[in-house]
Amino acid sequence: MHIHLKRIYEDPSSHDGKRILVDRVWPRGISKEKADLDEWMKEIAPTGELRKWFNHEPDRFERFTEKYKEEIENDSTKADKLKQLTALAKKEKVTILYGAKDEKHNHAVVLKKIIENGLH
Repeated sequence: MHIHLKRIYEDPSSHDGKRILVDRVWPRGISKEKADLDEWMKEIAPTGELRKWFNHEPDRFERFTEKYKEEIENDSTKADKLKQLTALAKKEKVTILYGAKDEKHNHAVVLKKIIENGLH
């Protein structure tokens, strides 16, 4: 697997491979040109309800991870996007882009682990 995580606010690099944004909402202050995306998979992002509940509070991250995995398992659109992302990462380098300030406690971290290790 060739999968990396990067904040959308970091400059694009020739080492990024396919650049895929996984946030539901477009990141503030980033133009489409600066983002230099190959794809925007907003459908794979957590629901607004789950995102608001989590509120990027590190002590909720473990439970957030469980709930987000459940969302992916129970939502065919999210599951299809996960399959797409996984297949792509098996073939070529992929950089998952996200907007969160916390680089350790966010949904992109969860997605990367799911792709590398499976949903369970």
